[in-house]
Amino acid sequence: MSFGSISIESHETLAVAMNRIGGRSNSGEGGEDPRRFEKRDNGDWPVSNVKQVASGRFGVTINYLVNCNELQIKVAQGAKPGEGGQLPGNKVSEEIAKVRNSTPGVTLISPPPHHDIYSIEDLAQLIFDLKNANPTAKINVKLVAEAGVGTISAGVAKAHADIITIAGHDGGTGASPLTSIKHAGIPWELGLSEAHQTLMMNHLRGRVRLQTDGQLKTGRDVAVAALLGAEEYGFATMPLIAIGCIMMRKCHLNTCPVGIATQNPELRKKFRGQPEHVINYFFFVAEELRKIMAELGFRKIDEMVGRTDMLKQRTDIKHWKAGKVDLSALLHQVPVGEDDSRYCTQEQDHGLDKQLDHQLITQAKAALEEEKPVEISLPIVNVNRAVGTMLSSVIAKKYGAKGLADNTIHCKFNGSAGQSFGAFLAPGVTLELEGDANDYTGKGLSGGRLVVYPPVESSFPAENNILIGNTVLYGATSGEVFFRGIAGERFAVRNSGANAVVEGVGDHGCEYMTGGKVIVLGETGKNFAAGMSGGIAYVYDEKGNFTANCNSGLVDLESVDDAEEKLWLQKWIERHQQYTGSELAEKLLKNWDDVLLKFVKVMPIEYRAVLEKMEKESATCNEKTAA
Repeated sequence: MSFGSISIESHETLAVAMNRIGGRSNSGEGGEDPRRFEKRDNGDWPVSNVKQVASGRFGVTINYLVNCNELQIKVAQGAKPGEGGQLPGNKVSEEIAKVRNSTPGVTLISPPPHHDIYSIEDLAQLIFDLKNANPTAKINVKLVAEAGVGTISAGVAKAHADIITIAGHDGGTGASPLTSIKHAGIPWELGLSEAHQTLMMNHLRGRVRLQTDGQLKTGRDVAVAALLGAEEYGFATMPLIAIGCIMMRKCHLNTCPVGIATQNPELRKKFRGQPEHVINYFFFVAEELRKIMAELGFRKIDEMVGRTDMLKQRTDIKHWKAGKVDLSALLHQVPVGEDDSRYCTQEQDHGLDKQLDHQLITQAKAALEEEKPVEISLPIVNVNRAVGTMLSSVIAKKYGAKGLADNTIHCKFNGSAGQSFGAFLAPGVTLELEGDANDYTGKGLSGGRLVVYPPVESSFPAENNILIGNTVLYGATSGEVFFRGIAGERFAVRNSGANAVVEGVGDHGCEYMTGGKVIVLGETGKNFAAGMSGGIAYVYDEKGNFTANCNSGLVDLESVDDAEEKLWLQKWIERHQQYTGSELAEKLLKNWDDVLLKFVKVMPIEYRAVLEKMEKESATCNEKTAA
């Protein structure tokens, strides 16, 4: 239940209730207000201890990631598997825009896929990235119950996930499309049984915890889930009903009459839910489960996990079709292997002890403890992945979202960086790389600075050669980057706040971007600005072919006319030249007046309308104040 789908009050009420009883609430994919990370005066804690990382990466900063004990990668959702999402501009209030690092009133689009997951190996990389961002958190991968989910679960376990969630087709909000609710996914019982059995057959079950959700309502549901192989159980609809939901199924219209699924301040006043309502509901669920366990002879949940021999198919079904259903495959019990168990008994080895960041943390001790500037110089090779992420985790845990002062920690590397170089990089850290970098560079950039340029002795023209990989700056929220060379595909996809200078990009540049500014000093691939609803891009169109490469569905193409904007653009290209020694930037600056005429400004239509409206409101307010 993401913040955006439901109101602030209802989200916090659920979080407080779950923290009181030792459970965990899920933030959903909408980010979370940092004020919820602190306990209230009365001891209540409104933090969601499960932070979700979905395809939109809304509000996924290093500070967000360190304030939890579980990180959930939402690969799919029960009620709409394989689909993205869209939060209409009229529901993007100031509070939502703040936590999602976006602009009030501008539509937010979640892509259907995670653009850094196209294989199990990619998933393993994201799990590794998140584990570096919060080494003490468990990593949960949420899948949907469907045919073949067992095979996928085996791959997820091998990718070192700590928890696997199997979501049933009945789960999800009233905002899910009816076609998906009715025709996609299968019941959680089928998906859970397949996942549990496949993991057992491959001797992988003991490595992971299995969780399931999708309309669990009663203690009996929990008992059945446990006997089919689940150790953890997710509830959503029933806790919402406990705090007042009346199932109007208008979650997407912002008109919820009981103030739960709305951001309308007047409707939110109607919310009457209390944490005690949720706690009381779970008390009865637990009481019913205890009775069932006593009847079956179990003292602990672990004892009943996977005990399908305790389930029996009903024989009194008279329906002509239902009476012929054979559940023997569902209730099949796989023998326990010598090195395995029916429930999680092992810790996944994430390989964090081998991280280069341990050296960075040691050498940056003066900065971390006393905020004194430090400079570090180290070689780097492509097996060094997610460099800077664990260092950023230490900074965020101590200094929060503000991090350190600019350039407090300056790390200079020589060589080829592995995947996710500078992922979730915190404010105050500069990573300078003389060499090249792999995919996912600057993923989730959270205020740090990245500078990448080819080796000084290189003889090739940097502006004509690939410098960094694909999906760079995916979900970046703030910070700045300077790349002397060409980036791969999906540069700055879902960027919501970082400023970047690059000398060329592949296909799908600035896809789904909602904030920040991107300067491209060279050519772009096809489909530039697809789904781009916010932020601004400036493209140097020397050959005059950019219009053909741009997806103009949501954007206008303009010249750079504003004097202040011209100065800003010039300043950033000057900084790019200073940081990277770019010969291309130097050449452009020498002929600046002529070069400026060839820059194309990519401006999202809705974003401009919102900015103009905000400017008019500000001017009107100033006039009234002056009067």
